[in-house]
Amino acid sequence: MLPILIAIAAVFGCAGIMLAAAGAHAKPGAGLDSAGYMLLFHAPAVIAACAGIAAGLLSRPAGVIAAIVLLAGVALFAGDLALRAYTGHRLFPMAAPTGGVVMMGGWVLLALAAFLAPR
Repeated sequence: MLPILIAIAAVFGCAGIMLAAAGAHAKPGAGLDSAGYMLLFHAPAVIAACAGIAAGLLSRPAGVIAAIVLLAGVALFAGDLALRAYTGHRLFPMAAPTGGVVMMGGWVLLALAAFLAPR
């Protein structure tokens, strides 16, 4: 499971660079830079969480759930902003704010994974 999470995070990191560049050059003011930055912040966080799980610094079940929640939240947030910028439509009403709340939940779960780590 960890290699899959790392691979998804790497793809999100690549997408983050593309969206940040598009926000700076192709569609200034469309929110793509914010989408890119969120992807770029969360991709290394998920990779670090996977490293923490592998090293035994995080509880495996809670850490995996936290990583999945972080990826889901950032996908909602960035996906909604990108879709709005390119098509003028949303994923669904309140998708970006929902993604933001989900990301916050992922960070809380990551903290919980640290507290639940085997000692």
